[in-house]
Amino acid sequence: MKIVSWNVNGIRACVKKGFLDYFEEVDADIFCIQETKMQEGQLALELEGYDQYWNYAIRKGYSGTAVFTKIKPLSVSYGVGENVEEAEGRIITLEFEEFYLITMYTPNSKRDLSRLGERLVWEEDVRAYITKLDRVKPVILCGDLNVAHQEIDLKNPKSNKGNSGFTDVEREKMSLLLKDGFVDSFRHLYPDKTDVYSWWSYMSKVRERNIGWRIDYFIISDMLKDRLIDSQVHCDILGSDHCPVCIEINL
Repeated sequence: MKIVSWNVNGIRACVKKGFLDYFEEVDADIFCIQETKMQEGQLALELEGYDQYWNYAIRKGYSGTAVFTKIKPLSVSYGVGENVEEAEGRIITLEFEEFYLITMYTPNSKRDLSRLGERLVWEEDVRAYITKLDRVKPVILCGDLNVAHQEIDLKNPKSNKGNSGFTDVEREKMSLLLKDGFVDSFRHLYPDKTDVYSWWSYMSKVRERNIGWRIDYFIISDMLKDRLIDSQVHCDILGSDHCPVCIEINL
């Protein structure tokens, strides 16, 4: 099974920059996107053979997630559990016969860290939610998690220490999730691979010089790690300030 995740930073704009060409070429069984930045009815995507599930933010032109799947899920849910109000369209959970798939767009703490407190609450709610699902069947979590977990996951760790996405507390939240029985699929297969990033600033020449961050992930349950075939970062695919990430797994 091939699963792809991509923060498209506006699906309407990305469609004009080659999204459908990549979509057809990669031929994923399940394709997840984040930061759709659209409302229902603003774009009709004709994706033959795929069921579509969208979670729109209430705020127009902001956030949002979607999943396109060839395999019909047993159930689909939106948000994080019953008691969490989730108005930004950041998470979709699909239940399949052998696993749960979650696509997620984690809130950014903002440059001045003004949203860090809210972000940390989100992290705790999500970790509780995912570990609860994992007790039922294995979980595959994908998306823009807005954190570079290790120093190897961004080009300039020293100058970015303490910045949004690389604070000690954000990194620790990722560590706690992994300790709860999950693995970062890419680092599991490529623990020492450097200069592989999934997001680059729009500043001039930054992407050309590969000054980036790896903040897009496939996090999988420990019990799935022996079924993992590959975990890839498609750095050459343009159309967004993020590039797609992909896993191939025996399921």
